[in-house]
Amino acid sequence: MTSDAPSPRAALAGIPAYVPGKPPVARPGVTTYKLSSNENPYPPLDGVMEAATKAASVMNRYPDMGCAALYAALADKLGVPADNLAAGTGSVAVLYHLLQAYCDPGDEVVYAWRSFEAYPIAVTVSGAVNVAVPLTTDARHDLDAMAAAVNDRTKAVIVCTPNNPTGPSVTHTEMAAFLERIPSRVLVVIDEAYQEFVRQDDRIDALAFCRARSNVVVMRTFAKAYGLAGLRVGYAVAPEPIAASIRACALPFGVSTVAQAAAVASLEREAELFERVDAIVAERVRMVAALKRQGWDPPDAQGNFVWFELSADRAGRDRTADFAAAADLAGLMVRPFAGEGCRVTVGEPAANDVLLEVAARFRTG
Repeated sequence: MTSDAPSPRAALAGIPAYVPGKPPVARPGVTTYKLSSNENPYPPLDGVMEAATKAASVMNRYPDMGCAALYAALADKLGVPADNLAAGTGSVAVLYHLLQAYCDPGDEVVYAWRSFEAYPIAVTVSGAVNVAVPLTTDARHDLDAMAAAVNDRTKAVIVCTPNNPTGPSVTHTEMAAFLERIPSRVLVVIDEAYQEFVRQDDRIDALAFCRARSNVVVMRTFAKAYGLAGLRVGYAVAPEPIAASIRACALPFGVSTVAQAAAVASLEREAELFERVDAIVAERVRMVAALKRQGWDPPDAQGNFVWFELSADRAGRDRTADFAAAADLAGLMVRPFAGEGCRVTVGEPAANDVLLEVAARFRTG
C-alpha cells in the first residue's frame, strides 16, 4: 500500500472491538444452549410472526421512514407525544445518533464501568472522550462518583439500569438525587434495555424524569423482553428538540418494514409477552437462590442475566476463562469478560439447570 493511501480518522485506532455473544460449540450427545447474548429464549408469538411475514411480502418497497404506525403505538402506550420518539436499529443505534447529534471532538461522556461494552465504541466514534467511572464493590453504579466526574467539558452521562453485565438497577430515589446534581446543559441518558425484568422496590420511573426535565433521554429496545433481537428496533423517548436531533442523524429507512410491523404487533400482545417475562424472572429468582446456596454471592440481578464475578486465583490464573471453558464443555456458551467475570443469560429451565450444575462443580472443584 502506498503512503498516500486514504487514512481513517485517528480516533478509530482507539476503538475497542465489540465482542458479540458466540453460539455454542456442537458436541456429540450434548444438548447445547446459547446463554451469551441476553436473548429471549422463547420463539415469536404467532401474531407477531404473522405480522412480520405479511410485512415481508412488500420487501420490494422502502420502509416508512417516519415509523408512523410504530410511533403512534408507542405514543399511546407510553402517554407521550409522537414527536418525543426516535427509533433506530436497536437502542445502541439510537445512542450513536444521539452522540453524533450532540458531541463535538473533545466533549466528555461519563458512564459507569464495567457496563455495556458498546458505550466506549459509540463515544469514540462520535469524537468524544470516554470518562469511565468504576462500579461500587457490589457492582452498582457509583452515582456520587459519576456526578463528581461531570465538568465543563461533559456533554452526556449514561446510566445503564439494570446494568449490563452486572445486573443491579438504580432506584427512583437514587436517580432523582443524581439528576439534581447534573447541570441541565448535560444530557442524561437512562438506558433501560432490560427494564421489563426489574422487580425491585422503588423502581425507577424514567419516563417521569423525561417528562419533567429538558435533558433526560430514555432508551428502550424490543430486543430483550419482546424477543425481537434479530430484527433490530429500539427507540428513545426524549424532549422534542432532542428527539428531533436524533432523528436528523438517523440512517434513512433504517428500521425495516418487518421490524416496525413486528414491534407494533408485539405492543398489541404485551399481556402474553409479559407472561414470558414473568417466567424468565421466576427462573432468575430460582437461579440466584440456588447459586447463593452453593456459596456464590451474585450481585442483585434485575435483568435477564446473572453475573459471576471471577477474580484470578492465587496462582494468577484467570478464573473467568476457566468458568467459560467448563460451561462450554457442558454445552453452554456464556459471555466472559477476561479478568472480571462471566455474564450468563437466563435461558430455558433445562439450560439453567445445566448452568447450576456447572456452577456447583466449579465452586467445589
